This record gives sequence, structure tokens and C-alpha cells, in this order.
Amino acid sequence: MRRTSASLVAGALVAALAWASGPSSPAVALDPAAGVADLTQDLNQILSDSRLTIARAGVVVKSASTGEELYATDAGKQLIPASNTKLFTSAAAVETLGLDYRFPTTVLGAGRKAGSVLAGDLVLRGTGDPTMLAADYDALAAEVAAAGVKVVTGRLVADDTWFDSQLLGNDWTWDDETAYYAAPISALTASPDRDYDAGSVIVSVAADGGKVKVSTTPETDYLKIVNKATAGAETDVLIERLHGTRTVVITGTVADPYQEWVAVDDPTAYVSTLFRASLAKHGVKVLGGTATGAAPDGAKELARHESMTLGELLVPFMKLSNNIHAEILTKAMGRKVAGQGTWSAGLKVSTDFAKANGVQVINMRDGSGLSRRDGFSPGSIVQLLTAVRGKPWFPTWYAALPIAGNADRFVGGTLRSRMRGTPAAGNVHAKTGSLTGVTSLSGYVTSADGEPLVFSIMLNQYLSGSPKDIEDKIAVRLAQFTRAAAADAPAQLRSAAEGQAGDLECSWLKPVQC
Repeated sequence: MRRTSASLVAGALVAALAWASGPSSPAVALDPAAGVADLTQDLNQILSDSRLTIARAGVVVKSASTGEELYATDAGKQLIPASNTKLFTSAAAVETLGLDYRFPTTVLGAGRKAGSVLAGDLVLRGTGDPTMLAADYDALAAEVAAAGVKVVTGRLVADDTWFDSQLLGNDWTWDDETAYYAAPISALTASPDRDYDAGSVIVSVAADGGKVKVSTTPETDYLKIVNKATAGAETDVLIERLHGTRTVVITGTVADPYQEWVAVDDPTAYVSTLFRASLAKHGVKVLGGTATGAAPDGAKELARHESMTLGELLVPFMKLSNNIHAEILTKAMGRKVAGQGTWSAGLKVSTDFAKANGVQVINMRDGSGLSRRDGFSPGSIVQLLTAVRGKPWFPTWYAALPIAGNADRFVGGTLRSRMRGTPAAGNVHAKTGSLTGVTSLSGYVTSADGEPLVFSIMLNQYLSGSPKDIEDKIAVRLAQFTRAAAADAPAQLRSAAEGQAGDLECSWLKPVQC
């Protein structure tokens, strides 16, 4: 995983600890109500934007230190949160699983070993690790060979029973099925990169001597590639997996190299091909075919790989708004609490956690916010954000939120190109959310007085381009808020839409465009 420098991480944790304890009391104002009145007037003005005339807008701002409500409009209305759902999933996961939680992936021998021969099946068992790379499966195969196994008389069995067999969310749209941000959820999966986009393969095209050359990362023959593209003067190419199949069709023209992240149809079957190929590479011959099923009792462990901790995983998960991490953690919570690796069991854990922390309006249909049937109120989001400040894991969780204006992908995340050069830059720690007609931003900001504020902005049902700049104006105004006097006029903002599409999280756009 790509890392930030130790100083950046340390700085983020120090800031988080300060946030958890709260600063000293705000500067004494001559008329504290005047500052709040000015804030109300300015936020009302920002929200009077004509793009919101037919839309729904819910905004809540509270003092994190006193609980005072500084601003609210439609605080209790249920709105679509998009990826703000991940605030609930991530917090519940840390509370339930712990920051030190790891996903083990193991290889078991189900049979008697005589010399270099395993008389029985070789079982690959997963628990949902979204960080597994092809290289990690190769390392497991090398361990099997190092354990002295050269021939397996039985089958290669893929044990993905830690989770249930439902691969896609109930409310996910069919036209997202091949998109990597809606990849199937399995207890055995693989990522092509260190963003850990589990369940997907990178398909690359490049012009080569008048023809179009196609390659995949990792190398795999699992996908059937149908290459209809031609070399041309410009790159205008479509790489798309056909619905319900393993077939990827490439059409259009290619001048410059181009890549697309494509979800596989069945992560377990895909991983099985990767692992079988690695076994062969390391001299382990499996005589039988490939099957799926649970490892039998008494199977002996031959190799093991453990993921990074959940505390470390929070960084790519939250900074880059990774949907697959959210859904895997949801099923992992269900497995731990109820013994069932299902969406229903996991969502109950998240919902129960939210309610236990005072959340009133909540309807969770998945862990990531990809479902349009997810529903929260801005007041409920602020309640959650306020409640978790007292948790022992809060500093790590707070540091994992995207930070406005920080260009490093693993620090700024989905906010790295927003609010640069304003008082909100390096100050706002918040979760973004985007779907067509939906945008949200919820998190924390320190006012000009040094007062910690908690906020949630939810904009739904607009027909314009993305109004993320409205969110930015509100966040900047909160960073300027002072109880002592009226704040300066809102700073000029770099357009939130510059360099990115507005209907999806910018980190869902591959190659990264924000």
C-alpha cells in the first residue's frame, strides 16, 4: 500500500487527538449571537443558489464542544446519502471488529500427505481480504511448495463460505454490474492494484505497429477478450464486459495507451485461476479439477497470509471511497456478531451501532451508499459524528477521512482538489458522496475561533451539474466562522467540478481524474 510520510501520519493523529479532546473555550465575543446570526444569513444566501430551487437541501451545523446547533434546515428529513453511508459502516466496523482486525487467507490440505504427495484436496479458504494481490496468492503457492507438496491427487477447492453466495447488493442497478466500483462481493477476491479495487482486473490497450495490443493486470486468462479496436489518430475506445459473462469487448480507436478497471463476474472463480497458475509455476501439480465448497474438518494448514490491519485499511477505504471495502466489512461484521456473512446480518450491526449512538433517522440497504434506497437525515449524520468523538479509536478514524486541499491521494483523498487556497484547506476532514442527482459532504471543521464544528450537507434531486461548489462554500464559511464578529466574505473557490465528473466519486473514475 502506498504510504504517506511518517510526519504526515503523525500530524494527522495529533490533530485528531486535539479534536477528540476539544480546544480551549472559544474567544469571548462581545455579542456571540451576532456571529451565529451572520453565519445563518450567509448559509441561507449560499443555499439560495438557483440550482437548488427544485432540489432538496438538508444542512446541519453544530458545535462539537457544546452541542449547540448553529444552523439547520431540513435537519430531520430523510435524504439519499451516497457515500456518506460509509461514515456509518466504517465506524461500526471499527467498533465491532477493532482496529487490529485482519483478514486471514489460508491454504489447507484435506487429506494424507505422503512424501511430496497430498492424497486429497487442496483448499484455498478466504475471509474477504480486499487487499489480496496476485502476488499474495503466488506467495501462498510458494509456501505450499516449500511445505514439500509437489502433487495433489484431488481437487483445488475454493472455500468462500465465510460469506454467503449473494454477490451483488439488492438495489444495485444492472448497468453498474461490470463497473469495478460495483464488483461482486466474495470471501475470496483479488485486487489488481494498491488502491485495492477488489474483484476487478485492469484491461489496458495500446497501439502497436498499426494494431491494438491488449494486456491485463494481473495477467490472467480468466477474461475472454474480444478485440475489435483499431489503431487511429485519437483514443476513443470502449472497454466493456458483457452483462453476466466473462467476455470483454473492446471497440473504437486507440492512439495513446488507455486503461479500464473491469469487474469480474465471479471473484471466487477468478481467484481460483490465479492460484492454480501460481501453484503450477512453483511446481505444484493439482491432478483434479477446481471446485467450491467448505474445507472439511481436520484439514491442516499449509500456508497463511494475513491482511493489513483494519486501522491501516481505513486509509484506502475512506480516502478513496472504496465501495467494495464497505461491503466486505459489512459482511465481516455480520459473520462476527451473528455467525452469518450476509448483508442483512451486517447491516443490522451497523444500524444497531448507529441507534446506540443516538441516531434517529436511518435506512441502510448496503454498506457503501451505492443503493438509492439508503436514507439518512443530516441531523442523524451530525449525531453520529458527534458521538464517535468520544471513542478510543476516533483519532485513527478521523485521520482516515479525506482532508480538503491536500494533493496527496492518501491524505486528501476525494477532497484533494477541493477548497485549495481557502481557510478550509487542511482543516476540513469530511466524507464526500456522489450519485447522479445526489451529493453530500459531512465531517469536521475548526472555526476561526478554534471551535470544533460538526456538519452535514446533503443535496438531492437537482437536475444541474454537480453543485459540489455549494458544499465547498459552506465548508469555507464554517472555517471562517467566529462568534466575535462577522466573518469575511467567502473566499473565491476553485470549481469543485474542475477536473472531475460530478455524478460519481472522483476516485471511482479510473484512471484517477481528480
